[in-house]
Amino acid sequence: MQSVETRNVGRDSLFLFAELEFEGRADSVRVKVRNLSAGGMMAEAPISTARGERLTIKLRNLDAVKGTIAWVQGDRFGVSFDTEIDPRVARAPVGSAEGASSPRFTRPIAAASKHSEGPMRVV
Repeated sequence: MQSVETRNVGRDSLFLFAELEFEGRADSVRVKVRNLSAGGMMAEAPISTARGERLTIKLRNLDAVKGTIAWVQGDRFGVSFDTEIDPRVARAPVGSAEGASSPRFTRPIAAASKHSEGPMRVV
């Protein structure tokens, strides 16, 4: 028997980490995000969870989003988000504003020379 893919939502295969906070549990759990779409994600972690559990997901570069466990299969499980996200934002490098978090030696010369007096000398 052949399995037919009936979902029509685009998703990205990737490898990110996320923090999950389950309602009614004290500790947060770090999980591997295997794929991500605007409406949900598939994650992997050796945790005990069940369909219908409520949780809050913290993905990098995004505000926390609430969701529900949609399915569980072994160590993998699906989460349906309450509100859609932009998965491109979660994939973007952390601190991607130009020059904001770059080490000084990787910034353009113009940015490094703004504190010097007079023209630059070539040595």
